[in-house]
Amino acid sequence: MWDYLQAVVLGTIQGLTEFLPISSSAHLRIYPEIFGWGDPGAAFTAVIQIGTELAVLIYFRHDIWRIATMWLKSLVKPEYRGHLDARMGWFIIIGSLPIVVLGILLKDLIESDFRSLWIIGTTLIVLGIVLGLADRFGRNDKALKEISLRDAVLMGGAQAMALIPGVSRSGATLSMGRILGYEREAATRYAFLLAIPAVVGAGLFELKEIPGGDNPYGWGPTIVATVVSFVVGYAAIAWLLRYVSTHSYTPFVLYRVALGAATLLLVATGVIAA
Repeated sequence: MWDYLQAVVLGTIQGLTEFLPISSSAHLRIYPEIFGWGDPGAAFTAVIQIGTELAVLIYFRHDIWRIATMWLKSLVKPEYRGHLDARMGWFIIIGSLPIVVLGILLKDLIESDFRSLWIIGTTLIVLGIVLGLADRFGRNDKALKEISLRDAVLMGGAQAMALIPGVSRSGATLSMGRILGYEREAATRYAFLLAIPAVVGAGLFELKEIPGGDNPYGWGPTIVATVVSFVVGYAAIAWLLRYVSTHSYTPFVLYRVALGAATLLLVATGVIAA
């Protein structure tokens, strides 16, 4: 029963933090350590993220269907190849390649060295500052319809940095989007869509590790955490899209820096293990 209670907590943390630019994987590494539960492992983290991506699939179902159908049409009918949705399909595919390739090549590091709280605390701070600067000085004048292949590749490369817990998939993509001049809502929406192939793929790839591998939880708690992350994540998407239309990312930047500093302090003083 205790495993299931932990699963509910971890699923809630995943749902709340996946779409905010504060790194869900960092929170799933830091808070269990503070609670004395130990590291839930990379496999558990990857699998329960499927729940939050299911929330994305449902929330953006109309966008996804439109993009997918237009992309498929463009494969056989040349007249559709210049359509924004057809190009968006290619941009999402191409933008997903860096994180897929690096995820496979760096699998061992991701499941071991990258989960050090020294690294996570540092990346929370550094990438938080990067997000703050990008948001502060970004031009904020490009809509999503203006996205180009170059921009898709650059945001895809930024997303790949999230293989290191603490970077944040959405945070890295948003930072690059703001540097390139995209409006906050446009950058946020593209970050959600771009994450779908990578997160679902990683979760399915890690299914074989449950139970076993570095995952201390069995199938039951993992499924519970995934369902909870879906419910909480769906609410988080709607809130974030409304929020970024009128607010800056400053609160998230401050939170990242504070959490990163607190994590480094706790590790340095021996309160929690790195």
